[in-house]
Amino acid sequence: MSTRILIIEDDREMSRLLQLDLQRNGYEALIAGNGLEGLRLFHDSRPDLVVLDVAMPLMDGMTVCQRIRELSDVPILMMTAHAVTEEEIAQGLDLGADEFMLKPLRKIEFQARVKALLRRAKAVESSEEDAVHGYHDDYLSVDLDARRVQVSGAEVRLTPTEFRLLATFIKRRGQVLTFQQLLEQVWGFEYTREHHYPRIYVSHLRRKIEPDFKAPTYIQNEYGIGYRFTGQTAR
Repeated sequence: MSTRILIIEDDREMSRLLQLDLQRNGYEALIAGNGLEGLRLFHDSRPDLVVLDVAMPLMDGMTVCQRIRELSDVPILMMTAHAVTEEEIAQGLDLGADEFMLKPLRKIEFQARVKALLRRAKAVESSEEDAVHGYHDDYLSVDLDARRVQVSGAEVRLTPTEFRLLATFIKRRGQVLTFQQLLEQVWGFEYTREHHYPRIYVSHLRRKIEPDFKAPTYIQNEYGIGYRFTGQTAR
């Protein structure tokens, strides 16, 4: 069964070019011309990845992203016609986006990001890594096998990228992970130049799991180097 990708984009020429490019690379690509149509097609087709424009009529991409994330952990790649600020990335992460790209999309980079997102979502960990199944204390509970995260007993939804980031920290508990190591292990070799990614995504992950994200308990800074995951008693 081929991998199914849903493109939600109101520019017909762009959506058609993306569709053809994806099909040439072996994917099944579906097109929706606006946010409402995109949501309907998402419900009907259950795609493996969504490519979503930010600015659209009827329903903007941020709202569509939020609606999709309420139902599914499918990877979401958002497209925007203007440079993305860190604040906009943070807003997108709040709503459940995994990635942002600037239009017009360059074919090679677009295909690399699509592959990386799909790989992240379906990653199979090595047997050595499988020896660590989670982390649990009175406040934070993470079941890596079931992909469940609870904070003070309440379920917390993470995007595939956020979950992979947290899983990487837990499996390397106590170790300092450099920015480069995080980029390679969480995002993939396609992202080795995106030096701002770990800082932005760690900051957002802290907002979801820390008792006080301004004074983090679990994800500690190693200034100028990277981060270290600490905690109470894990099992």
